[in-house]
Amino acid sequence: MDGGVDDWRRLFMTAGGRSARSQTWIAIGVLFATSLIYEAIAGPTLKLLTFWIVYPALLASATCVISKRLHDRGRSGWWAALVLFALSLTWPTPRGGWAVAAFPVMVWALVELGVLSGEQGANRFGANPLPATPTWNRESGAGSGA
Repeated sequence: MDGGVDDWRRLFMTAGGRSARSQTWIAIGVLFATSLIYEAIAGPTLKLLTFWIVYPALLASATCVISKRLHDRGRSGWWAALVLFALSLTWPTPRGGWAVAAFPVMVWALVELGVLSGEQGANRFGANPLPATPTWNRESGAGSGA
């Protein structure tokens, strides 16, 4: 992904392929900010009319973003269901035992999706989303593209 509008549209609207950590962090920030803004400006009447449109759209986008990041780590996108279920147990306010049950999943997701790097090269989900870094060839003094 090179950052074009179509790339960002694909990130939020399709579950196939891979995404890099930086793209995932930005996308998650956009989704959380959208949710916070919606919660801040929508009054009770507007929420009653729009809740069932806004949150399913946010959930679908979050599923796509998380699935792509899981793919980059070599994992099935179905693990996104566990992450989103744990998030739903704690958002917007953690509640007792549910938050305790969701905590290990959230820690795992943070490390797996936000800290660890993706698999090198192509994997079963597609090409590496990061550009190849040149390596230095000591004998010739030139960088190679591999």
